[in-house]
Amino acid sequence: MTLHGAFHFSSHTRVVPGFEPFLRALHPHQPKGDVFLHEWWERAFRCEFLRSGNPFPQSRKWCTGREMQRDPRKFLFQLSMSSHSYHIYNAVYLVAHALHSLFSSKMKYSPMGKGKKFLNIRPWQVIATSRSHERNQGPLVTKPHARCVKRCSPGHRRRVPEGKPVCCYKCSHCEVGMFSTSTDAAHCSPCPQDQYPNRSHDRCIPKKIHFLFHEETLGILLVCLLLLLCLGTSAVLVTFIKYDDTPIVKANNRDLSYILLTSLLFCFLCSFLFIGQPTKITCLLRQAAFGITFSLAVSCVLAKTIMVVLVFMAIKPGSMASQLLGRPLTTSIVLVCPLIQAAICVVWLLTSPPFPHLDFHSLSGEIIVECNEGSVTFFYTVLAYMGFLALLSFLVAFLARKLPDSFNEAKFITFSMLVFCSVWVSFVPAYLSTKGKYAVAVEVFSILASGAGLLGCIFLPKCYIIVLKSSLNSKDHLIRKNYNT
Repeated sequence: MTLHGAFHFSSHTRVVPGFEPFLRALHPHQPKGDVFLHEWWERAFRCEFLRSGNPFPQSRKWCTGREMQRDPRKFLFQLSMSSHSYHIYNAVYLVAHALHSLFSSKMKYSPMGKGKKFLNIRPWQVIATSRSHERNQGPLVTKPHARCVKRCSPGHRRRVPEGKPVCCYKCSHCEVGMFSTSTDAAHCSPCPQDQYPNRSHDRCIPKKIHFLFHEETLGILLVCLLLLLCLGTSAVLVTFIKYDDTPIVKANNRDLSYILLTSLLFCFLCSFLFIGQPTKITCLLRQAAFGITFSLAVSCVLAKTIMVVLVFMAIKPGSMASQLLGRPLTTSIVLVCPLIQAAICVVWLLTSPPFPHLDFHSLSGEIIVECNEGSVTFFYTVLAYMGFLALLSFLVAFLARKLPDSFNEAKFITFSMLVFCSVWVSFVPAYLSTKGKYAVAVEVFSILASGAGLLGCIFLPKCYIIVLKSSLNSKDHLIRKNYNT
């Protein structure tokens, strides 16, 4: 027994041929993915696959097929086998070949006269007999019945031309979204809404999940740009706080500058709500947070512009503008304008709040996981109100652009509002013409571009003078320039 066992283990390999390449090629969204693979994948990576009628996962997240890249240690199998497993493998392999030979040759023994003889045939005898017959006489096949056409393969359906016999049908390829699995199918069947047919239209495969991933190239670029703008805004804010007693910081209401920089920082940070898989919380918060923070930023710009105009109007003798100067006016502008936007958002969230939505039909072979805005009217109302504030700031700054430069930032505000309005005017057609993650990327880019326009046009010239041209940041220089003007 021992000798036999030793001989047995030395006569074969303990690794299943082709098993390791098969495992490394497994992917739950590929045609070879089946129920067993889906169940294993869900348990291994603690996620759920999207299925027809399956609601959003409560305790876990969707499976995207990328989990293996993030956690390769989970993808481990035992590739070797015991002697008993190898015997079972050989037996199944042998039976499969025997059955294949049986069906290909149709067995030249009749079932009535030679059934017992057939039952005594061993699987390896069937294989040997069939291979010998193929070498000598060719494969044994039955002659086909008389037909007008060839059989329609899976992925096609029969179509009888008008005026032709029923047997003389034509084979038509299954339509988009349809499949057939049998030969000479009378009609094609539609795939479930969470699946789509493969290229051959002979089976349905799961659709891929589609949203703006953090790990993909587009998501990485937007996150890097977002972090860069947050870092730049923080640096400008620190610079203004450090040099808060200098004339150039005091000249244009430093409190408004601090509020504007802080609101811009929150505008950039709210872009994080748009990137990644949409959830109930992110869908509720992202448009409201974006609308309120940007309204606060534009309100600060409007207050700055109005203060510039009032300062130079107050210089004229007998002007009533001096009575309007001071914190009460700027405070009321900065508070009232964002509160109006906040009221719009509250009504929106109470009456028709945004929610996660699955779009099965916009993109072929993909399921878009997106935020349904609930009410398109409220969404565009938020944008319209923000655009109204930006346009008002632009008009006031444009009228004040020729005032003396010593205390005047109206020129910079004019250009910043021009950039801001241009970005959001171009956003609407771009947003309507894209789908899925690209529509989200357009909105994120618009948020970052418009915020960068305000930051760059209003504050970078001042930072340049504060850091690199400190000699110009003096009261004597400002008075001398104002006198010459």
